[in-house]
Amino acid sequence: MTAAETLLRVASLSVALGGRTAVQDASLTVSGGELVGLLGPNGAGKTTLLRAVLGLAASSAGRVTAVGPVGYVPQRHEFAWDFPIDVAGTVLSGRTGSVGWLRRPKAHDRAAADEALELAGLTDLRRRPIGELSGGQRQRVLVARALAGEPRLLLLDEPFTGVDVPTQELLDELFGRLAANGRGLLMTTHDLAAAARTCTRVVLLNRTVVAEGGPELLADPEQMLRAFGLDRAIRTEPGAAA
Repeated sequence: MTAAETLLRVASLSVALGGRTAVQDASLTVSGGELVGLLGPNGAGKTTLLRAVLGLAASSAGRVTAVGPVGYVPQRHEFAWDFPIDVAGTVLSGRTGSVGWLRRPKAHDRAAADEALELAGLTDLRRRPIGELSGGQRQRVLVARALAGEPRLLLLDEPFTGVDVPTQELLDELFGRLAANGRGLLMTTHDLAAAARTCTRVVLLNRTVVAEGGPELLADPEQMLRAFGLDRAIRTEPGAAA
């Protein structure tokens, strides 16, 4: 069996923000077929690490290597939901990197956006103004917008925050399907139960990588104490509290 290709390699990465070290000497990888959960307390550097991968935060040391297009799903509050545009137009905007600014999208761009709408279960809402969407629908729009760019690697920043159970189940299934089809996913989350349920591997971050391994790592009190500074180990069976 051929080993899955490594789509992201973060090697000894350090990032300073405002004179403070946000990430220090952090290393991790994501391969095709993996859904990797990145977990840690507030201020642990999770979002900063994602931004460094995207080139939006300058590193002071280390190296980031990504293969192929990279898609990014920001936290929901970071998007301008009062902008006068419908769901289809928002998802199509995920093709801007390929189309270019002020250029008309081509047939392939529209086909990629339509496929992303279908994957996210949004086809019936394609003409709905984004300002009229529920929180769960908005989260699915952000995922579809990232998928429209046909990424091999998908970065997700807290995708389960504030969504209802049906949306969470839809996202669980979608992320699993994307990984099964060979994409690599790196997801920050505070939802330990969701990480235990969906991730193939987890990385505990507190400015640096504290530990990594299978989802069972989340039930290890010693490692959770090191990462969070308190005992937040959870049971990994269905229904465990976050």
